[in-house]
Amino acid sequence: MAKKKKAKRKALKKGRQEDGSTDEHVLDRLYVVIDSRKGADPDTSYTARLFSRGRQQIAKKLGEEAVEALIEGIRGDRAKLVGESADMLYHLLTLWAAIGVRPQAVWTELARREGISGIAEKAARKSSS
Repeated sequence: MAKKKKAKRKALKKGRQEDGSTDEHVLDRLYVVIDSRKGADPDTSYTARLFSRGRQQIAKKLGEEAVEALIEGIRGDRAKLVGESADMLYHLLTLWAAIGVRPQAVWTELARREGISGIAEKAARKSSS
């Protein structure tokens, strides 16, 4: 019993719950890793290689992954769609890091839109431009 409580306290210290989950979302943790690759050796890190090629190349890769996800969505291949979606999210986070957009800014915007009709939200954007 004491060992179990000690393990629970240790896990909570690391930001993990009893079930192994963390308070942070996997996308937040991935962003930290991606951002840490800025200036790293492009020969040893794919992410560093993307950063070294610039924002336009990162955006191009994001577009390619989005198209691949779209194709798998149309085909209905769930497993391939999951993989392509993960690739697309990785490249989106890399683009955010290249531009300096923090995930929390996007989460805040999504929270702001929560409960608002998509039609009403889009209309409000048009009227403010």
